[in-house]
Amino acid sequence: MQAIIRETQLQQQYLKEEITTIYFGGGTPSLLQVTEIQQLLEAIYSTFQVAPQVEITLEANPDDLSYQKLVQLQQAGINRLSIGVQSFYEPHLQFMNRAHNRTEALNCIKEAQQLGLENISLDLIYGIPLQEEAFEKRYSHEVWQQDLAQAIELQPKHISAYCLTIEPQTAFGKWSKQGKLPPIDEEFAAQQFELLIAQLENHQYEQYEISNFCLGGWRSKHNSNYWLSVPYLGLGPSAHSFNGDSRQFNIRNNTNYLKALAQHQLSFEKEILTHEDRINEYLMTSLRTNWGCSLPFLRENCQYDLWQAQRAELDFQQQQGTLYLQDDVIYLTKKGKLLADQLTARLFVSKKD
Repeated sequence: MQAIIRETQLQQQYLKEEITTIYFGGGTPSLLQVTEIQQLLEAIYSTFQVAPQVEITLEANPDDLSYQKLVQLQQAGINRLSIGVQSFYEPHLQFMNRAHNRTEALNCIKEAQQLGLENISLDLIYGIPLQEEAFEKRYSHEVWQQDLAQAIELQPKHISAYCLTIEPQTAFGKWSKQGKLPPIDEEFAAQQFELLIAQLENHQYEQYEISNFCLGGWRSKHNSNYWLSVPYLGLGPSAHSFNGDSRQFNIRNNTNYLKALAQHQLSFEKEILTHEDRINEYLMTSLRTNWGCSLPFLRENCQYDLWQAQRAELDFQQQQGTLYLQDDVIYLTKKGKLLADQLTARLFVSKKD
């Protein structure tokens, strides 16, 4: 905590703009005592210019959110919660090694709403095969549909949904290597993604980014800033920062991070963005959103004519039904959103040697 506060002070020149969002994330910040969250907020307010209507989000596990803690968080200034529910189905929670159960998830959401913390986002995970079923029944959509129905019934302002991924250096990665966990079935995951879009659209949730949905007027300001390439400062071990010209990545090792800050030194790697990087980052972020990729923006800010440079690929993708052009803006279709990463990669500009 002392090191992060010291880093905050040392980084006071990094951001020139007024702070419009503060986000406690990257792990389990709900393990912090509320007094510690207050200390961090005080350091930010005393170092930077903070907007009066700042959005302050806390990522939280349901088992950390007692009624008393919710009251204290609200008093401390937290006005948005991103709750890692993942699933309401007990076997899936156990499979993902979550510390909470269905009842704890439901209770903390309802209690937060009753306290007036209405800006709540729920995290859900799809693409999980049923672990207790025979192979031919494992790829049923029943549990996912029940999870979606339960989430919608709670009427959160925001829902984020992500496909289960298997990273090498995790328990899932080891199980997969040992044959205890089957690889992610891409067709099954794609079907669940389509169910997700259909169910939420039917209940007036706007899909404003591939993995993010909200009721009218309740987009995450913080996440939207990432997709709009607004500069941001990341504090703490392995945190990332972006100022428009470069990216920097804090040292990952906690001990070395503490040693550096004890000597009032910042320890990070820095990457200066090339002309090609800027174009590719804009493609990568804008195509994920429902405001799309603006051809005039690329021409005016990057001196790059995407339509001229990639006419054959864009024509081909339009024929495939994955994207469309309207008023000089490129948008992905529902089919295109299933293939967003690979489709965007096909439009990337190659870096010059």
